[in-house]
Amino acid sequence: MGSPKILVTPPGPKARRLLFYDEKFLSPSLRRLYPLAIESGRGCIVRDMDGNEYVDFNSGLSCLNVGHSHPRVVEAVKEQIDKFSHYSQKAFYYEVAVKLAEELCNLTPGSFGKRIFLSNSGTEAVEASIKLVRWHYRRPILLSYVNAWHGETLGSLALSTHESVQRRHLMPLLPNIVHIPYPYCYRCPFDKTFPECSYMCLRYVDEYVLGRVVAPEDVAAVFFEPIQAEGCIVPPPEYFGRLRKISDERGFAMVDDESETGIGRIGRWFGIEEWNVTPDIICAAGGLASGLPLGATICRSEIMDWEPETHSSIFGGNPLSCAAALTVIEVIKEENLLENAVKQGNHVLHRLKEMMGEYELIGDVRGCGLMVGMELVKNRKTKMPAEDEAEKIMVMAFKRGIALRRSGSTIIISPPLTISRETVDSGLDILDAVFREFMSGL
Repeated sequence: MGSPKILVTPPGPKARRLLFYDEKFLSPSLRRLYPLAIESGRGCIVRDMDGNEYVDFNSGLSCLNVGHSHPRVVEAVKEQIDKFSHYSQKAFYYEVAVKLAEELCNLTPGSFGKRIFLSNSGTEAVEASIKLVRWHYRRPILLSYVNAWHGETLGSLALSTHESVQRRHLMPLLPNIVHIPYPYCYRCPFDKTFPECSYMCLRYVDEYVLGRVVAPEDVAAVFFEPIQAEGCIVPPPEYFGRLRKISDERGFAMVDDESETGIGRIGRWFGIEEWNVTPDIICAAGGLASGLPLGATICRSEIMDWEPETHSSIFGGNPLSCAAALTVIEVIKEENLLENAVKQGNHVLHRLKEMMGEYELIGDVRGCGLMVGMELVKNRKTKMPAEDEAEKIMVMAFKRGIALRRSGSTIIISPPLTISRETVDSGLDILDAVFREFMSGL
């Protein structure tokens, strides 16, 4: 089960039938990447309703870090549901939630005391952080980044600026959000080149935004992703260390959203560790519970000082999800998946850079661990984004058995951390063939 198998051109008849009823009964706000109708998944392979098998290069949007239906995770959930499936943490106690909170406190960077709020998703973890920093600091303003992705509920959406359609007709969102430029070196908003730029994007924040746009004493926190999920944008080496210095000098918190980069995705437990920086709050979700709904807001104890009834969740920290999360952590440790993420991720980067040397359509390759992106451009000099081309290549790859995802003009590869070199290469070989076929048709 290490390579794709296409029996009928997707979508097959069973998938088309499902698509018909999906369109009839489900919300039109859902935008699917392509007509992949999942029947089952094992490891790094997903099977559709018509028997086609695909190499999963997106991990259910980076949520299945230990792969599909890992037997130990399945067994842990079965054992827990035999005991009880719910008894709200909002009003009662259960051990599995406390065990998970202790484990996460030990895994996250920082030797200080920590406390955790458990919720149902990354969006909810961010919402809890918004309320928490405003409660603790008694300050109204939050900083966030252009192209950020923190979720789609109104508070987290106010922090996010990936696509205007997600905000259209919904104003006003949460007020007092100020967006600042992310260190997108391939497309520097200041038209500079790293490292000659001397981190102008941060100097702009420190000298202009915090000097003229807002009063620093009104800022509660800066929200950020260590690697921006939309576009797989990787900051330069000293960026977060310098941001930490600014936040310390100005007296506001750093809130690190690890919904996609956390739980081993880049070869470390949390993405920010790549920059050797300790944030004040970490939001975890995504791969934390192997696809079961779970979010965690992990915070310095002195900041999480809100009163009872200030914030709670009836289903947050569900015992099934907590049991799954504890097992995910065990599996990553025992199967050496952090090391495998680095090993296979470096190989993916190497292969994609080889492809970049062959195909002019690829303008940039970047990433860390098993979170790798290749940005497509119509012209390498002008860097005009090639969104249509990225869409066509993604769909061509799907029809040949590779489940990719794209963000704008960037194709992103983020398979389960369990993936083998053989399966990586089987997928990349097909992707290479897709590029060759596409370029020959231009």
